[in-house]
Amino acid sequence: MAAIAIEQPRRTRGADTARGAKRVALVIVGLGVFWGLWEAYRWIGERLGLTWPFTVDEITMPHIHEMLSALTKPLQPGGPTLLHYEWHWALFTGKEALIGFLLGGAIGFALAILLAHSRILRRGLLPYIVISQTVPILAVAPMVVLGLGTKGVEPWIAVSVIAAYLTFFPVAMNTLRGLLSPDPRSLELMRSYAASRNDVLWKLRLPASLPFVFSALKISATASVIGAIIGETPASIQDGLGGAIVNFNQYYSTAPTRLWATNIVCAALGLAFFAAVLIAERLVLRRAPEHVA
Repeated sequence: MAAIAIEQPRRTRGADTARGAKRVALVIVGLGVFWGLWEAYRWIGERLGLTWPFTVDEITMPHIHEMLSALTKPLQPGGPTLLHYEWHWALFTGKEALIGFLLGGAIGFALAILLAHSRILRRGLLPYIVISQTVPILAVAPMVVLGLGTKGVEPWIAVSVIAAYLTFFPVAMNTLRGLLSPDPRSLELMRSYAASRNDVLWKLRLPASLPFVFSALKISATASVIGAIIGETPASIQDGLGGAIVNFNQYYSTAPTRLWATNIVCAALGLAFFAAVLIAERLVLRRAPEHVA
């Protein structure tokens, strides 16, 4: 029996490793397919002279290998490579996005717990929470930056607040759904044992909500990166990826590969955030694989 008990975790770890390797392989294959489709469309577009929805040429669709090659070339003669700058820009934007992600996630989680315990609050606040997400982020960002700037808040902190604005909504909505997901019979059973609200929350509602929470965090992880990049524009921050996009956009006609390379770095940063949440999900829900979203 002891040998069987030891063998079972080993098989589970082996299965997890195999699934992880398969996912990595699928991602690599997907990137390869995308690369092939990009180059194929570019080749066909140039041969047929396509002009809709845009003219296919070196400016609108550079070769992907040229975008990657741009990262290895110096930004200025004799200076560091573009990759050197992109690394520091990504770290700066990643710092803003991480703080916004943590702040927005905490606010959304706390708000969901509050709403889960009060039907009146749900009916009163949910419409306003939904409405808050219908306001374009480009309209909210300048107000947040200028408003916090008058209070002496650093611009990058204001950008983190903008990232939190995009993060809290999916966390709040999904967590609320998860907190309300337990079977009514389970709730009745807990109440029959005179369980307090805190007991019901920690022993029933929160465990049931974990798959919903991690699904929301995956969405919010990438949204926080987008919020940070967008927020850097009105904040006039030049140390992040948002400022790099604005600068390279001005010289797009002469050096389009630099802007595309920056876009690739932005995508990589978002994927890194997503992967971090995915790893956390696996660690937290390892003992309950049926709960993994």
